[in-house]
Amino acid sequence: MTLPVETTSAQGSPWLVGETATTAPAMGSLTADVLVVGAGITGVTVALLLAQAGLDVMVCEAEYVAAGTSGLNTAKVSALQSTIYSALAARHGIGRAGEYAAASQAGVDLVVELAAAHAPEAGLRRRTAATVATTPDQVDAIRSEIEAARAAGLPVYASAALDTPVPVHAGVCLDDQASVHPVRYVRGLMEAAIAAGARLHEHSRVLDVTHRSPHIVRTGSAEITARHVVVAGHYPLLDRGGYFARLEAQRSYCVAARLRGDEPDVLAISAGQPTRSFAALEGLAILGGEGHAAGDRGVGPDRFEALERDLRAWCDVRDDEGQVYRWSAQDAVSVDRLPMIGPYLPGASSLWVATGYGKWGLSTGTVAARILADRILGRQNAWADTFRPSRFNLRSTTDLLRLSGKVAADLVGDRLRGGDVTSVEQIEPGTGAVLRRGHRRSGVYRDADGGVHAVSLRCTHLGCLLRFNAAETSWDCPCHGSRFDVDGAVLEGPAVHPLDREDV
Repeated sequence: MTLPVETTSAQGSPWLVGETATTAPAMGSLTADVLVVGAGITGVTVALLLAQAGLDVMVCEAEYVAAGTSGLNTAKVSALQSTIYSALAARHGIGRAGEYAAASQAGVDLVVELAAAHAPEAGLRRRTAATVATTPDQVDAIRSEIEAARAAGLPVYASAALDTPVPVHAGVCLDDQASVHPVRYVRGLMEAAIAAGARLHEHSRVLDVTHRSPHIVRTGSAEITARHVVVAGHYPLLDRGGYFARLEAQRSYCVAARLRGDEPDVLAISAGQPTRSFAALEGLAILGGEGHAAGDRGVGPDRFEALERDLRAWCDVRDDEGQVYRWSAQDAVSVDRLPMIGPYLPGASSLWVATGYGKWGLSTGTVAARILADRILGRQNAWADTFRPSRFNLRSTTDLLRLSGKVAADLVGDRLRGGDVTSVEQIEPGTGAVLRRGHRRSGVYRDADGGVHAVSLRCTHLGCLLRFNAAETSWDCPCHGSRFDVDGAVLEGPAVHPLDREDV
């Protein structure tokens, strides 16, 4: 079955140009062996693996296939991930770092296998991945990462002579990694899953899931009964299990432009700050970085401008080929730096979750699908215990307290602050601000024509007050990362309900 697309604007991620929903929303009373929440990398991969094993699988997606973080990445598939092995060895010991390395490489290999079988149009290419010192003060971090990655079992090597435009003072490299067009890849897998019997329902945001099997899953227009539920929508949407206290939502930004010459072959990422992540695919040079915690104050278009300056300084890009693409993504990072994959709650055997990929979803999200498919099918998996969500690490206590303190400060502090303005006329067109009227506050955006868009500032997840993100014209939650457009529609979970519109 071919999933057709429509032509749309080239704004945003180049991977999503022309993409749209192609299937009807879920309607009425439905049943399935397995209901998968989210049609991104993890959800579609687990749906394919389970459908091929003969289970009746249904996928519910809030927007359309790969519309979320899966369609907003830098197209890298790599087990070498900045300085992750130094961090994991220091926090968990080299044994855990080795397990993460093996799982990450297994994710890379599975992407290569599935792309060859089901998504040849995704243009997967084997490439060398490198973590590089873009400044001299990052060289020591490279030395530490070489030592940790080797101890973790990866065949890395040192080199500063790399086919990348990024400045390199030292580098640690890993061969046989990959790049792939992420949306074509995920769509190819979705088509294969449908061919194996899976059902897809787009524009079907899941609102609630009951605790015990058979689970009742509720969307806006359907009630689905399923023996198993896999929550693979990037950030856990169910308010149980304490995930909100153990995950930090982080935003990062990307720009891309057409190259004049050949594509550099190396996938590069810096070892220090500011982060710069480079890849090239299908004639595009892609540069990511400028990350921050979701809902941070003072976020503006300068994030994109800094990336574009570096892209133009490092690459010969074609201004005659149209605009520079600008887009952003949100990732969940766990306090102990390991993903959370397995039972949603301790002892659960039918409600599953996968999250906390730390910005490496193509490889980690793929191995997460393998782990969950094995668990549902009653098979052993070598990494199931390593990544179980209910694990506890004493060394993470400080980070747990830091994150909880930040959430408490955001929850209380924003309520003590006054508004930005006291009248709509004080808000310049094309900007947003907090409007104060007595004790009441509203989020107000004035569009370029002066039109007013006013919404409640209370996040529909747990009630934190939202902040305006001028880089992306959105209202963002500093507590758990939910995001809303200027008219209140949900852009990013865990929130599932829109904001109330207000009359100002």
